[in-house]
Amino acid sequence: MKAAMKSGDHARVDVLRFVMAGIRSAEKDKYAKTPDVPMTDEEAVAVLQKEVKRRREAIELFKKGNREDLVNKEEADLAVIATYVPKELSPEEIEKVVDDLKAKGFSDFNVLMRESMKELKGRADGKVVGEIVKMKLG
Repeated sequence: MKAAMKSGDHARVDVLRFVMAGIRSAEKDKYAKTPDVPMTDEEAVAVLQKEVKRRREAIELFKKGNREDLVNKEEADLAVIATYVPKELSPEEIEKVVDDLKAKGFSDFNVLMRESMKELKGRADGKVVGEIVKMKLG
């Protein structure tokens, strides 16, 4: 945040402020439920991943509405947030995990999907995992 402020990168500062506010809000929500347990790094990354997902959905909607100005803004915001989120796995890596779980005997879509998401938590988009699981099962 300080580096972005010193460099005069106002767009980056705005995005970081928004994300930090989301993390603080999630901390407050968690503190209300469990006051003695601090927020973990995994939970903070989950907040960042929600923001990434929101941006991607907004980009799709703005493209459908022919709003290139808003598409560009959301893509710029997404690029900033993506630098703080762990890199997502490639489809090939996801397929390997799904194949391993399928070999262990998980053959039902719901069960395989649930186990895959447990294994890939925070490293893969659920939509991509769902498509790969459907492809492998059917």
